[in-house]
Amino acid sequence: MDTSSRISSCYKTVAVWIERLLALVILGGVLVFGLSSTQTMAAMDWRLTETFYELIYRVLLLVIGIELVRTLVTHELRAILELLAFVVARKMLKPDLVVQDVLLSVLAFVALLAANRFLLSAPLPPGSQEPGNTT
Repeated sequence: MDTSSRISSCYKTVAVWIERLLALVILGGVLVFGLSSTQTMAAMDWRLTETFYELIYRVLLLVIGIELVRTLVTHELRAILELLAFVVARKMLKPDLVVQDVLLSVLAFVALLAANRFLLSAPLPPGSQEPGNTT
């Protein structure tokens, strides 16, 4: 093995370990945020609709953190698409959205569905039909 390939391999190994370390730090932050959110949510008035929105907002933030950890560790396209879907969903739950934000969020979901369909679905064998298509 020549020197340049050893250096390249060393850089890749260091990058992987830095990503894993960052994933652990983010996971720790998610756990701390989850515990503090539990305390905060327990003290809130559950008769108010805003409390429920706050619960959903915090849960989606926790899920985004976990998905980010998964993305850093696995480097899978599906994990990235799922992370982006949760980010868009969290954005859409804000009460002060304007029409352009809703339109852009819907377009983002359409783009994510298209990416999932065309980039991640396995190609069908020749002569087979799509699922659900009986004609």
